Amino acid sequence: MKFSFTEEQDEFRSVLRRFLEDRSSTTEVRRLMATDTGWERERWSQINAELGLTAVAIPEAYGGHGFGVSEQCIVLEEMGRALLCAPYFSSTVLAASAILNAGTEAQKQALLPAIASGETVATLAFTEENGRWDNAGVAMQASANGAGYKLDGVKSFVLDGHTADLIVVLARKPGSAGDQGLCLFTVAADAAGLERSLLTSVDETRKLARLNFIDVEAELLGDDGGAAGPMGKTLVQAAICLANEMVGGADRLREDALAYVQMRMQFGRSIASFQVTKHKAADMLTDVELAKSSAYYAAAAFDEGDADIASVASLAKAAASEAYMQTAIHAIQMHGGIGFTWDNDTHLWFKRAKSSEVFLGDPNHHRELMMQGWKD
Repeated sequence: MKFSFTEEQDEFRSVLRRFLEDRSSTTEVRRLMATDTGWERERWSQINAELGLTAVAIPEAYGGHGFGVSEQCIVLEEMGRALLCAPYFSSTVLAASAILNAGTEAQKQALLPAIASGETVATLAFTEENGRWDNAGVAMQASANGAGYKLDGVKSFVLDGHTADLIVVLARKPGSAGDQGLCLFTVAADAAGLERSLLTSVDETRKLARLNFIDVEAELLGDDGGAAGPMGKTLVQAAICLANEMVGGADRLREDALAYVQMRMQFGRSIASFQVTKHKAADMLTDVELAKSSAYYAAAAFDEGDADIASVASLAKAAASEAYMQTAIHAIQMHGGIGFTWDNDTHLWFKRAKSSEVFLGDPNHHRELMMQGWKD
């Protein structure tokens, strides 16, 4: 399979990198992460008006640009590199993908154009307080209420859940278990009985929320009891996207650490010339490049409809998680004492590395998924 980038994709990456370097400086990142929302609607609208990033992977029939996951992953890699504080992953990767995979034609026509334009910020609420990332962990109940449904239960670790305008929720019908009886629903942010609260998390650049549903009216998304397949596809796509975002952050850490050791002088010479520093720099480069290969391959495989895409996605997520975390550790060590301080920016990517490592499942979880796929 060919998964190298075209000239147009390389040019798109260059334009996007220059744009994000200007719009997402570490000063701006620190300002936004100190707020409860974690992002600003007006600023996010301006970014979309100039580049239309939220429309990249949404089909043209629903107001998007109609590109594939490969182009979307370029966006995410550059966002991870710049540590952009914005609801892109929650709205465009998670929610929009769930609607595309599960929704009826009428629902796609109704919901996706506003997400593509950035007017509506959406999110996907599927994880609960048990912290599981599979269908078996879903306990939220969906009971029939006349022509509609009502939801009862708690969703936790919901990305941008406290600020989203539209929430796509995974729940199950009473008496069902496993993949049986799973349904996706859409819920308005101002629905009666919905309580939303911000969670305290390690990574303040990516806000998580707890959503409490008490007899909340919801509209069924797609087929009744048929959410297992669309949800599985959505999580596979999200894992690929997150892997690409992580390799962007890891590469930025590697470059910044290398620039620092080349500048830092000790005993009359650059500390980059010390053998131990060279070893760390070489290890970082190897780890990041291997993770890039798996992430890029996974994106291309998804676009080409690879039959083994679930295992490929898990491989990419596991590899990127470990590469990002290990690169962050090396970067702090290469900065020496200053690397542990608040004033140094390294900790911003370190915390994102840690939160991304466990988000959508840690490396052990994805290795288990790979093993199950091979057995099947």
